[in-house]
Amino acid sequence: MECIKITKGDFLKNAGIVGMWNMLFISDASQGVNKDFWVDEDEQVLCINREFAVNADWTDLYFKAFVETYGPVCTYQEILNRIKKCKEVIGKGDDNEKNKSDIKEDLKYITEKMLSNSYQSGFKNICEKIENPEIYENLKKKKINIKMECNEIVQRLSELETFIEQPLCRETFCMKSIIYNYINRFWNSKSFLLRANAAKDMREMFEKDFSKPLKEYFLKLHEKSKEYCIECNTLMDSKEKVSIAFMKDMADDLSRKRSAFWNCKVDAYICPLCAYLYALVPLGFRLIGNKFVFQNIDYSMEVMIAVNKAGKVDRKEAARQSEEKYTTWIARTLNTIFELKIAELKNIPVILRGTNADDRYIFNVLHKDVLKVLKDKEIMDDLEKLSKHPKVRIQNDFLNVYEAAVKNLINYNNQFRLINRLLKASIETEGILSRAVLVFKIQIRTFKITQNEGGINPMSVWSMRNSGYELRKAILSAKGVVSDECIRGTIYRLTNALSVGNTERFMDSIIRLYVSSKLDVPNGFIAMLQDRETFNQYGYAFILGLKGSHHVEKEENKNEK
Repeated sequence: MECIKITKGDFLKNAGIVGMWNMLFISDASQGVNKDFWVDEDEQVLCINREFAVNADWTDLYFKAFVETYGPVCTYQEILNRIKKCKEVIGKGDDNEKNKSDIKEDLKYITEKMLSNSYQSGFKNICEKIENPEIYENLKKKKINIKMECNEIVQRLSELETFIEQPLCRETFCMKSIIYNYINRFWNSKSFLLRANAAKDMREMFEKDFSKPLKEYFLKLHEKSKEYCIECNTLMDSKEKVSIAFMKDMADDLSRKRSAFWNCKVDAYICPLCAYLYALVPLGFRLIGNKFVFQNIDYSMEVMIAVNKAGKVDRKEAARQSEEKYTTWIARTLNTIFELKIAELKNIPVILRGTNADDRYIFNVLHKDVLKVLKDKEIMDDLEKLSKHPKVRIQNDFLNVYEAAVKNLINYNNQFRLINRLLKASIETEGILSRAVLVFKIQIRTFKITQNEGGINPMSVWSMRNSGYELRKAILSAKGVVSDECIRGTIYRLTNALSVGNTERFMDSIIRLYVSSKLDVPNGFIAMLQDRETFNQYGYAFILGLKGSHHVEKEENKNEK
Protein backbone atom coordinates (compact mmCIF):
# COMPACT_ATOMS: atom_id res chain seq x y z
CA MET A 1 0.00 0.00 0.00
CA GLU A 2 1.46 3.35 -1.07
CA CYS A 3 1.78 5.90 1.71
CA ILE A 4 3.07 9.41 2.30
CA LYS A 5 5.90 9.46 4.84
CA ILE A 6 6.37 12.51 7.03
CA THR A 7 9.82 12.76 8.62
CA LYS A 8 10.74 14.61 11.79
CA GLY A 9 12.35 18.04 11.66
CA ASP A 10 12.76 21.09 13.88
CA PHE A 11 10.48 21.60 16.90
CA LEU A 12 7.84 23.42 14.83
CA LYS A 13 7.60 20.67 12.25
CA ASN A 14 7.49 18.09 15.05
CA ALA A 15 4.67 20.04 16.69
CA GLY A 16 2.94 20.03 13.31
CA ILE A 17 3.34 16.23 13.10
CA VAL A 18 1.72 15.87 16.53
CA GLY A 19 -0.96 18.30 15.37
CA MET A 20 -1.55 16.12 12.29
CA TRP A 21 -1.86 13.04 14.50
CA ASN A 22 -4.25 14.84 16.86
CA MET A 23 -6.36 16.04 13.94
CA LEU A 24 -6.63 12.59 12.35
CA PHE A 25 -7.23 10.95 15.73
CA ILE A 26 -10.12 13.33 16.48
CA SER A 27 -11.62 12.64 13.05
CA ASP A 28 -13.12 9.39 11.79
CA ALA A 29 -9.84 8.36 10.14
CA SER A 30 -8.72 4.79 10.87
CA GLN A 31 -5.52 4.41 12.88
CA GLY A 32 -3.28 1.40 12.32
CA VAL A 33 -0.69 -0.07 9.96
CA ASN A 34 -1.92 0.00 6.34
CA LYS A 35 -5.04 1.92 7.37
CA ASP A 36 -5.49 5.70 7.06
CA PHE A 37 -2.54 6.74 9.26
CA TRP A 38 0.07 5.15 11.53
CA VAL A 39 3.57 5.58 12.94
CA ASP A 40 6.47 3.54 11.61
CA GLU A 41 8.74 3.48 14.67
CA ASP A 42 11.55 1.73 12.75
CA GLU A 43 11.79 4.48 10.13
CA GLN A 44 10.66 7.19 12.58
CA VAL A 45 8.00 8.55 10.22
CA LEU A 46 4.28 9.33 10.31
CA CYS A 47 2.60 7.42 7.49
CA ILE A 48 -0.58 8.56 5.75
CA ASN A 49 -2.36 6.36 3.23
CA ARG A 50 -2.01 8.11 -0.15
CA GLU A 51 -5.54 7.21 -1.24
CA PHE A 52 -6.89 8.67 2.01
CA ALA A 53 -4.74 11.79 1.60
CA VAL A 54 -5.95 12.43 -1.96
CA ASN A 55 -9.64 12.04 -1.06
CA ALA A 56 -9.67 13.70 2.39
CA ASP A 57 -11.30 17.07 3.02
CA TRP A 58 -8.29 18.73 4.66
CA THR A 59 -10.16 21.94 5.40
CA ASP A 60 -12.98 20.14 7.16
CA LEU A 61 -10.49 18.03 9.15
CA TYR A 62 -8.63 21.17 10.23
CA PHE A 63 -11.67 23.13 11.35
CA LYS A 64 -13.33 20.26 13.20
CA ALA A 65 -10.12 19.40 15.06
CA PHE A 66 -9.60 22.95 16.28
CA VAL A 67 -13.23 23.34 17.36
CA GLU A 68 -13.07 20.01 19.19
CA THR A 69 -9.79 20.86 20.91
CA TYR A 70 -10.10 24.55 21.74
CA GLY A 71 -13.89 24.96 21.61
CA PRO A 72 -14.45 23.98 25.27
CA VAL A 73 -12.09 26.71 26.51
CA CYS A 74 -12.81 29.56 24.07
CA THR A 75 -15.09 32.61 24.27
CA TYR A 76 -17.97 30.80 22.58
CA GLN A 77 -18.19 28.25 25.42
CA GLU A 78 -18.02 31.01 28.02
CA ILE A 79 -20.97 32.74 26.32
CA LEU A 80 -22.99 29.53 26.55
CA ASN A 81 -22.01 29.05 30.18
CA ARG A 82 -23.14 32.56 31.10
CA ILE A 83 -26.43 32.18 29.24
CA LYS A 84 -27.20 29.01 31.22
CA LYS A 85 -26.13 30.69 34.46
CA CYS A 86 -28.38 33.74 33.91
CA LYS A 87 -31.39 31.58 33.05
CA GLU A 88 -30.83 29.44 36.13
CA VAL A 89 -30.51 32.42 38.51
CA ILE A 90 -33.57 34.18 37.06
CA GLY A 91 -35.52 30.92 37.19
CA LYS A 92 -34.93 30.65 40.95
CA GLY A 93 -36.50 34.09 41.44
CA ASP A 94 -33.84 35.26 43.90
CA ASP A 95 -33.41 38.92 42.93
CA ASN A 96 -30.97 40.11 45.61
CA GLU A 97 -28.44 42.80 44.74
CA LYS A 98 -25.54 40.40 44.22
CA ASN A 99 -27.51 38.27 41.75
CA LYS A 100 -28.65 41.39 39.89
CA SER A 101 -25.05 42.61 39.67
CA ASP A 102 -23.85 39.22 38.41
CA ILE A 103 -26.63 39.01 35.80
CA LYS A 104 -25.82 42.54 34.64
CA GLU A 105 -22.15 41.64 34.15
CA ASP A 106 -23.01 38.39 32.39
CA LEU A 107 -25.47 40.06 30.00
CA LYS A 108 -22.88 42.72 29.21
CA TYR A 109 -20.28 40.03 28.48
CA ILE A 110 -22.70 38.03 26.27
CA THR A 111 -23.76 40.99 24.14
CA GLU A 112 -20.27 42.47 23.80
CA LYS A 113 -18.71 39.20 22.69
CA MET A 114 -21.58 38.26 20.37
CA LEU A 115 -21.43 41.69 18.71
CA SER A 116 -17.64 41.84 18.41
CA ASN A 117 -16.26 42.62 14.94
CA SER A 118 -15.00 39.07 14.41
CA TYR A 119 -18.36 37.50 15.32
CA GLN A 120 -20.25 39.94 13.10
CA SER A 121 -18.01 39.19 10.11
CA GLY A 122 -18.48 35.47 10.77
CA PHE A 123 -22.25 35.88 10.89
CA LYS A 124 -22.27 37.67 7.52
CA ASN A 125 -20.60 34.66 5.92
CA ILE A 126 -23.14 32.14 7.24
CA CYS A 127 -26.38 34.14 7.59
CA GLU A 128 -27.88 32.56 4.47
CA LYS A 129 -26.92 29.02 5.51
CA ILE A 130 -28.42 28.94 9.02
CA GLU A 131 -31.86 29.04 10.59
CA ASN A 132 -33.36 32.10 12.30
CA PRO A 133 -30.65 34.66 11.46
CA GLU A 134 -33.10 37.34 12.63
CA ILE A 135 -32.23 36.43 16.24
CA TYR A 136 -28.73 37.79 15.74
CA GLU A 137 -30.00 40.80 13.81
CA ASN A 138 -32.42 41.51 16.65
CA LEU A 139 -29.53 41.36 19.14
CA LYS A 140 -27.71 44.05 17.16
CA LYS A 141 -30.79 46.27 17.17
CA LYS A 142 -31.83 45.68 20.76
CA LYS A 143 -29.24 44.42 23.23
CA ILE A 144 -30.28 42.22 26.15
CA ASN A 145 -29.94 44.17 29.41
CA ILE A 146 -30.93 44.02 33.07
CA LYS A 147 -33.68 46.64 32.66
CA MET A 148 -35.86 44.22 30.69
CA GLU A 149 -38.52 42.07 32.31
CA CYS A 150 -37.24 38.74 33.61
CA ASN A 151 -39.47 36.78 31.22
CA GLU A 152 -38.15 38.74 28.24
CA ILE A 153 -34.52 38.21 29.30
CA VAL A 154 -35.04 34.46 29.65
CA GLN A 155 -36.85 34.27 26.29
CA ARG A 156 -34.15 36.24 24.47
CA LEU A 157 -31.38 34.19 26.07
CA SER A 158 -33.11 30.91 25.19
CA GLU A 159 -33.50 32.01 21.57
CA LEU A 160 -29.86 33.07 21.42
CA GLU A 161 -28.73 29.79 22.99
CA THR A 162 -30.66 27.73 20.43
CA PHE A 163 -29.31 29.94 17.65
CA ILE A 164 -25.60 29.67 18.49
CA GLU A 165 -25.83 25.93 19.16
CA GLN A 166 -26.50 25.30 15.46
CA PRO A 167 -23.49 23.35 14.14
CA LEU A 168 -22.45 25.99 11.61
CA CYS A 169 -22.84 28.78 14.19
CA ARG A 170 -20.79 26.83 16.71
CA GLU A 171 -17.99 26.21 14.23
CA THR A 172 -17.95 29.79 12.95
CA PHE A 173 -18.03 31.54 16.32
CA CYS A 174 -15.60 29.05 17.87
CA MET A 175 -13.12 29.48 15.04
CA LYS A 176 -13.34 33.26 15.25
CA SER A 177 -12.32 33.02 18.91
CA ILE A 178 -9.69 30.34 18.26
CA ILE A 179 -8.10 32.18 15.34
CA TYR A 180 -7.52 35.41 17.27
CA ASN A 181 -6.62 33.86 20.63
CA TYR A 182 -4.70 30.69 19.80
CA ILE A 183 -3.77 30.19 16.14
CA ASN A 184 -2.37 33.69 15.62
CA ARG A 185 0.09 33.14 18.46
CA PHE A 186 1.97 30.82 16.08
CA TRP A 187 1.33 32.09 12.56
CA ASN A 188 -0.17 35.16 10.94
CA SER A 189 -0.58 37.20 7.74
CA LYS A 190 -1.81 34.29 5.64
CA SER A 191 -5.17 32.75 4.75
CA PHE A 192 -7.90 33.83 7.20
CA LEU A 193 -5.28 35.71 9.25
CA LEU A 194 -4.35 38.02 6.39
CA ARG A 195 -5.87 41.41 7.20
CA ALA A 196 -7.44 41.71 3.76
CA ASN A 197 -9.25 38.38 4.32
CA ALA A 198 -10.65 39.19 7.78
CA ALA A 199 -14.24 39.54 6.53
CA LYS A 200 -14.08 36.64 4.06
CA ASP A 201 -15.21 33.06 4.55
CA MET A 202 -12.61 31.28 6.74
CA ARG A 203 -13.03 27.89 5.10
CA GLU A 204 -12.64 29.31 1.60
CA MET A 205 -9.45 31.15 2.59
CA PHE A 206 -7.93 28.07 4.22
CA GLU A 207 -8.92 25.87 1.26
CA LYS A 208 -7.28 28.30 -1.15
CA ASP A 209 -4.00 28.73 0.74
CA PHE A 210 -3.44 25.34 2.36
CA SER A 211 -5.80 22.49 1.46
CA LYS A 212 -6.00 22.89 -2.31
CA PRO A 213 -2.21 23.26 -2.79
CA LEU A 214 -1.73 20.21 -0.54
CA LYS A 215 -4.01 17.98 -2.62
CA GLU A 216 -2.46 19.15 -5.88
CA TYR A 217 0.97 18.43 -4.40
CA PHE A 218 -0.09 14.87 -3.53
CA LEU A 219 -1.43 14.26 -7.03
CA LYS A 220 1.56 15.56 -8.94
CA LEU A 221 4.79 13.72 -9.78
CA HIS A 222 7.96 15.73 -9.11
CA GLU A 223 10.74 13.87 -10.93
CA LYS A 224 11.50 16.90 -13.09
CA SER A 225 11.01 19.52 -10.36
CA LYS A 226 14.02 21.66 -9.47
CA GLU A 227 13.07 23.38 -6.21
CA TYR A 228 13.75 21.81 -2.80
CA CYS A 229 11.80 22.24 0.41
CA ILE A 230 14.17 23.63 3.08
CA GLU A 231 12.39 21.58 5.75
CA CYS A 232 11.96 18.06 4.31
CA ASN A 233 14.31 18.41 1.30
CA THR A 234 11.72 16.98 -1.14
CA LEU A 235 11.31 18.24 -4.70
CA MET A 236 8.60 20.72 -5.63
CA ASP A 237 7.70 23.04 -8.49
CA SER A 238 8.41 26.73 -8.28
CA LYS A 239 4.66 27.44 -8.28
CA GLU A 240 4.19 25.18 -5.27
CA LYS A 241 6.76 26.73 -2.95
CA VAL A 242 5.47 28.54 0.12
CA SER A 243 7.24 31.31 2.01
CA ILE A 244 7.99 30.45 5.63
CA ALA A 245 7.45 34.08 6.66
CA PHE A 246 3.89 33.40 7.86
CA MET A 247 5.32 31.57 10.91
CA LYS A 248 5.98 33.92 13.81
CA ASP A 249 9.59 34.46 14.91
CA MET A 250 10.90 32.43 11.94
CA ALA A 251 11.63 34.90 9.12
CA ASP A 252 10.85 38.38 7.88
CA ASP A 253 8.77 39.07 4.81
CA LEU A 254 10.99 37.41 2.20
CA SER A 255 9.56 39.49 -0.65
CA ARG A 256 10.87 42.67 1.01
CA LYS A 257 13.96 41.57 2.93
CA ARG A 258 16.37 39.62 0.70
CA SER A 259 19.69 40.85 2.06
CA ALA A 260 20.04 37.88 4.45
CA PHE A 261 20.38 35.45 1.50
CA TRP A 262 23.32 34.75 -0.78
CA ASN A 263 23.25 37.13 -3.74
CA CYS A 264 19.87 38.27 -2.37
CA LYS A 265 18.36 35.11 -3.84
CA VAL A 266 15.69 33.84 -1.45
CA ASP A 267 15.63 30.06 -1.08
CA ALA A 268 13.80 29.67 2.27
CA TYR A 269 10.68 28.05 0.88
CA ILE A 270 8.75 25.01 2.00
CA CYS A 271 6.49 22.52 0.25
CA PRO A 272 2.66 22.54 0.64
CA LEU A 273 2.84 19.55 3.01
CA CYS A 274 5.25 21.27 5.40
CA ALA A 275 3.18 24.47 5.12
CA TYR A 276 0.09 22.50 6.18
CA LEU A 277 2.05 20.96 9.06
CA TYR A 278 3.12 24.42 10.21
CA ALA A 279 -0.53 25.51 10.12
CA LEU A 280 -1.19 22.60 12.52
CA VAL A 281 1.44 23.71 15.05
CA PRO A 282 -1.18 25.21 17.46
CA LEU A 283 -2.79 21.76 17.57
CA GLY A 284 0.53 20.13 18.49
CA PHE A 285 1.18 22.40 21.45
CA ARG A 286 -0.87 21.88 24.63
CA LEU A 287 -2.53 24.84 26.32
CA ILE A 288 -1.59 24.63 30.01
CA GLY A 289 -2.81 27.58 32.07
CA ASN A 290 -1.37 30.64 30.34
CA LYS A 291 1.27 28.78 28.32
CA PHE A 292 1.42 26.66 25.17
CA VAL A 293 3.77 23.74 25.84
CA PHE A 294 5.44 21.17 23.59
CA GLN A 295 7.85 18.36 24.52
CA ASN A 296 10.20 17.90 21.58
CA ILE A 297 11.17 14.25 22.18
CA ASP A 298 12.74 13.72 18.77
CA TYR A 299 14.46 10.37 19.54
CA SER A 300 11.11 8.56 19.25
CA MET A 301 8.09 9.66 17.23
CA GLU A 302 5.84 7.30 19.16
CA VAL A 303 6.87 8.82 22.50
CA MET A 304 6.70 12.38 21.14
CA ILE A 305 3.10 11.83 20.01
CA ALA A 306 2.15 10.00 23.22
CA VAL A 307 3.28 12.78 25.57
CA ASN A 308 1.86 15.63 23.46
CA LYS A 309 -1.31 14.19 21.98
CA ALA A 310 -4.61 15.78 22.90
CA GLY A 311 -7.11 13.17 21.70
CA LYS A 312 -10.84 13.72 21.85
CA VAL A 313 -11.55 16.45 24.36
CA ASP A 314 -14.11 16.25 27.13
CA ARG A 315 -15.41 19.73 27.85
CA LYS A 316 -15.21 19.53 31.64
CA GLU A 317 -11.77 17.92 31.48
CA ALA A 318 -10.54 20.56 29.03
CA ALA A 319 -11.79 23.33 31.29
CA ARG A 320 -9.98 21.74 34.24
CA GLN A 321 -6.76 21.29 32.31
CA SER A 322 -6.84 24.89 31.08
CA GLU A 323 -6.34 25.97 34.70
CA GLU A 324 -3.35 23.70 35.27
CA LYS A 325 0.07 25.13 35.93
CA TYR A 326 3.16 24.15 33.99
CA THR A 327 4.64 22.13 36.86
CA THR A 328 1.42 20.13 37.28
CA TRP A 329 1.41 19.31 33.59
CA ILE A 330 5.05 18.24 33.70
CA ALA A 331 4.42 15.90 36.62
CA ARG A 332 1.34 14.41 34.94
CA THR A 333 2.81 13.93 31.47
CA LEU A 334 6.06 12.47 32.77
CA ASN A 335 3.99 9.50 33.90
CA THR A 336 3.24 8.86 30.22
CA ILE A 337 6.96 8.58 29.48
CA PHE A 338 7.50 6.21 32.38
CA GLU A 339 4.52 4.06 31.40
CA LEU A 340 6.05 3.56 27.93
CA LYS A 341 9.06 1.96 29.66
CA ILE A 342 11.74 3.68 27.61
CA ALA A 343 14.98 1.69 27.89
CA GLU A 344 17.15 4.77 28.34
CA LEU A 345 15.93 8.11 29.62
CA LYS A 346 17.23 11.11 27.69
CA ASN A 347 16.99 14.88 28.06
CA ILE A 348 13.59 16.29 27.09
CA PRO A 349 13.54 19.72 25.38
CA VAL A 350 10.41 21.63 26.42
CA ILE A 351 9.25 24.59 24.32
CA LEU A 352 6.87 27.13 25.81
CA ARG A 353 5.05 30.12 24.39
CA GLY A 354 2.83 32.49 26.34
CA THR A 355 -0.74 33.25 25.32
CA ASN A 356 -0.10 37.00 24.95
CA ALA A 357 0.36 38.41 21.47
CA ASP A 358 3.90 39.67 22.15
CA ASP A 359 5.18 36.48 23.84
CA ARG A 360 8.01 34.52 22.22
CA TYR A 361 9.26 30.94 22.38
CA ILE A 362 11.04 29.88 25.57
CA PHE A 363 13.30 26.81 25.53
CA ASN A 364 13.81 24.60 28.59
CA VAL A 365 15.34 21.17 29.08
CA LEU A 366 14.27 18.43 31.48
CA HIS A 367 17.57 16.70 32.08
CA LYS A 368 17.73 12.92 32.29
CA ASP A 369 19.03 13.01 35.88
CA VAL A 370 15.85 14.87 36.88
CA LEU A 371 13.79 12.24 35.08
CA LYS A 372 15.72 9.56 36.96
CA VAL A 373 14.67 11.17 40.24
CA LEU A 374 11.06 11.59 39.18
CA LYS A 375 10.92 7.98 38.02
CA ASP A 376 11.92 6.63 41.46
CA LYS A 377 9.04 4.66 43.00
CA GLU A 378 9.38 6.17 46.49
CA ILE A 379 9.35 9.71 45.12
CA MET A 380 6.44 8.95 42.78
CA ASP A 381 4.48 7.52 45.72
CA ASP A 382 5.15 10.60 47.87
CA LEU A 383 4.24 12.94 45.01
CA GLU A 384 1.05 10.96 44.47
CA LYS A 385 0.12 11.48 48.13
CA LEU A 386 0.82 15.20 47.83
CA SER A 387 -1.28 15.45 44.66
CA LYS A 388 -4.39 14.16 46.47
CA HIS A 389 -4.44 17.16 48.84
CA PRO A 390 -1.97 19.60 47.27
CA LYS A 391 -3.03 22.97 48.68
CA VAL A 392 -2.51 24.38 52.17
CA ARG A 393 -3.56 27.74 53.52
CA ILE A 394 -0.77 29.84 55.03
CA GLN A 395 -2.18 33.03 56.52
CA ASN A 396 -4.12 34.62 53.63
CA ASP A 397 -2.43 32.73 50.81
CA PHE A 398 -2.81 29.24 49.38
CA LEU A 399 0.31 27.22 48.62
CA ASN A 400 0.23 24.27 46.23
CA VAL A 401 2.78 22.01 47.92
CA TYR A 402 2.68 19.44 45.13
CA GLU A 403 3.53 21.98 42.43
CA ALA A 404 6.22 23.60 44.59
CA ALA A 405 7.91 20.24 45.21
CA VAL A 406 7.85 19.29 41.51
CA LYS A 407 9.16 22.71 40.54
CA ASN A 408 12.09 22.32 42.96
CA LEU A 409 12.93 18.93 41.45
CA ILE A 410 12.80 20.25 37.88
CA ASN A 411 14.89 23.33 38.68
CA TYR A 412 17.58 21.41 40.66
CA ASN A 413 16.57 23.17 43.88
CA ASN A 414 16.49 21.42 47.23
CA GLN A 415 13.26 21.27 49.23
CA PHE A 416 14.55 22.82 52.47
CA ARG A 417 13.05 26.27 51.93
CA LEU A 418 9.65 24.69 51.27
CA ILE A 419 10.02 22.41 54.33
CA ASN A 420 10.94 25.42 56.45
CA ARG A 421 7.85 27.32 55.33
CA LEU A 422 5.58 24.33 55.98
CA LEU A 423 7.09 23.73 59.44
CA LYS A 424 6.49 27.35 60.47
CA ALA A 425 2.93 27.15 59.17
CA SER A 426 2.37 23.87 61.05
CA ILE A 427 3.03 25.64 64.35
CA GLU A 428 -0.43 27.17 64.01
CA THR A 429 -2.06 24.57 61.74
CA GLU A 430 -1.31 20.96 62.71
CA GLY A 431 -2.69 19.50 59.46
CA ILE A 432 0.16 21.02 57.44
CA LEU A 433 2.78 18.88 59.19
CA SER A 434 2.01 15.75 57.14
CA ARG A 435 2.87 17.66 53.93
CA ALA A 436 6.17 18.78 55.45
CA VAL A 437 7.01 15.13 56.23
CA LEU A 438 6.27 14.06 52.62
CA VAL A 439 8.39 16.86 51.15
CA PHE A 440 11.23 15.98 53.56
CA LYS A 441 11.08 12.32 52.47
CA ILE A 442 11.29 13.47 48.81
CA GLN A 443 14.36 15.57 49.66
CA ILE A 444 16.13 12.69 51.48
CA ARG A 445 15.42 10.24 48.66
CA THR A 446 16.45 12.77 45.97
CA PHE A 447 19.79 13.38 47.69
CA LYS A 448 20.44 9.65 47.93
CA ILE A 449 19.68 9.12 44.21
CA THR A 450 21.86 12.04 43.09
CA GLN A 451 24.69 10.65 45.22
CA ASN A 452 24.31 7.29 43.42
CA GLU A 453 22.71 5.66 46.46
CA GLY A 454 25.50 7.00 48.66
CA GLY A 455 25.72 10.05 50.89
CA ILE A 456 24.05 10.31 54.30
CA ASN A 457 22.51 7.16 55.73
CA PRO A 458 18.72 7.66 55.82
CA MET A 459 18.55 5.50 58.97
CA SER A 460 20.64 8.13 60.77
CA VAL A 461 18.25 10.82 59.55
CA TRP A 462 15.18 9.01 60.85
CA SER A 463 17.06 8.30 64.10
CA MET A 464 17.35 12.06 64.55
CA ARG A 465 13.63 12.40 64.01
CA ASN A 466 13.02 9.77 66.69
CA SER A 467 15.31 11.71 69.02
CA GLY A 468 13.22 14.83 68.43
CA TYR A 469 10.03 12.91 69.15
CA GLU A 470 11.46 11.41 72.37
CA LEU A 471 12.49 14.89 73.55
CA ARG A 472 8.99 16.16 72.77
CA LYS A 473 7.43 13.41 74.89
CA ALA A 474 9.81 14.12 77.78
CA ILE A 475 9.12 17.88 77.79
CA LEU A 476 5.33 17.51 77.52
CA SER A 477 5.33 14.81 80.19
CA ALA A 478 7.38 16.93 82.59
CA LYS A 479 4.98 19.83 82.16
CA GLY A 480 1.93 17.56 82.37
CA VAL A 481 0.42 18.85 79.11
CA VAL A 482 -0.67 17.34 75.78
CA SER A 483 -0.45 20.41 73.57
CA ASP A 484 2.95 21.53 72.28
CA GLU A 485 2.28 25.23 72.85
CA CYS A 486 5.12 25.33 75.39
CA ILE A 487 7.73 24.49 72.72
CA ARG A 488 6.34 26.40 69.73
CA GLY A 489 8.68 29.33 70.29
CA THR A 490 11.66 26.98 70.40
CA ILE A 491 10.57 25.24 67.17
CA TYR A 492 10.28 28.63 65.47
CA ARG A 493 13.80 29.64 66.61
CA LEU A 494 15.24 26.31 65.44
CA THR A 495 13.68 26.64 61.95
CA ASN A 496 15.04 30.20 61.67
CA ALA A 497 18.53 29.01 62.63
CA LEU A 498 18.34 26.22 60.03
CA SER A 499 17.13 28.54 57.27
CA VAL A 500 20.25 30.75 57.58
CA GLY A 501 22.69 27.94 58.51
CA ASN A 502 23.44 29.37 61.96
CA THR A 503 24.89 26.32 63.76
CA GLU A 504 25.71 28.21 66.97
CA ARG A 505 22.17 29.44 67.52
CA PHE A 506 20.74 26.04 66.62
CA MET A 507 23.04 24.11 68.97
CA ASP A 508 22.51 26.64 71.78
CA SER A 509 18.74 26.01 71.65
CA ILE A 510 19.29 22.23 71.48
CA ILE A 511 21.57 22.18 74.55
CA ARG A 512 19.08 24.26 76.54
CA LEU A 513 16.29 21.80 75.66
CA TYR A 514 18.28 18.72 76.67
CA VAL A 515 19.55 20.28 79.91
CA SER A 516 15.99 21.05 80.95
CA SER A 517 14.78 17.54 80.02
CA LYS A 518 17.75 15.67 81.62
CA LEU A 519 18.06 13.45 78.50
CA ASP A 520 21.40 12.64 76.88
CA VAL A 521 22.29 14.67 73.78
CA PRO A 522 22.31 12.27 70.77
CA ASN A 523 25.61 11.75 68.91
CA GLY A 524 23.85 12.87 65.72
CA PHE A 525 24.27 16.50 66.77
CA ILE A 526 28.03 16.12 66.50
CA ALA A 527 27.79 14.47 63.08
CA MET A 528 25.46 17.18 61.75
CA LEU A 529 28.19 19.80 62.06
CA GLN A 530 30.20 18.16 59.26
CA ASP A 531 28.64 20.08 56.35
CA ARG A 532 25.58 22.13 55.40
CA GLU A 533 23.69 19.22 53.80
CA THR A 534 24.03 17.03 56.89
CA PHE A 535 23.15 20.02 59.09
CA ASN A 536 19.93 20.55 57.11
CA GLN A 537 18.92 16.88 56.91
CA TYR A 538 19.55 16.10 60.58
CA GLY A 539 18.21 19.45 61.73
CA TYR A 540 14.89 19.26 59.89
CA ALA A 541 14.47 15.59 60.82
CA PHE A 542 14.90 16.52 64.50
CA ILE A 543 12.42 19.42 64.28
CA LEU A 544 9.86 17.22 62.51
CA GLY A 545 10.10 14.79 65.41
CA LEU A 546 9.95 17.61 67.94
CA LYS A 547 6.79 18.87 66.23
CA GLY A 548 5.27 15.38 66.44
CA SER A 549 5.71 13.97 62.94
CA HIS A 550 6.49 10.51 64.31
CA HIS A 551 3.03 10.41 65.84
CA VAL A 552 1.44 11.82 62.66
CA GLU A 553 3.05 9.19 60.45
CA LYS A 554 1.90 6.40 62.74
CA GLU A 555 -1.64 7.66 62.40
CA GLU A 556 -1.26 7.93 58.63
CA ASN A 557 0.02 4.35 58.38
CA LYS A 558 -2.80 3.16 60.59
CA ASN A 559 -5.33 4.89 58.37
CA GLU A 560 -3.73 3.49 55.22
CA LYS A 561 -3.92 -0.04 56.63
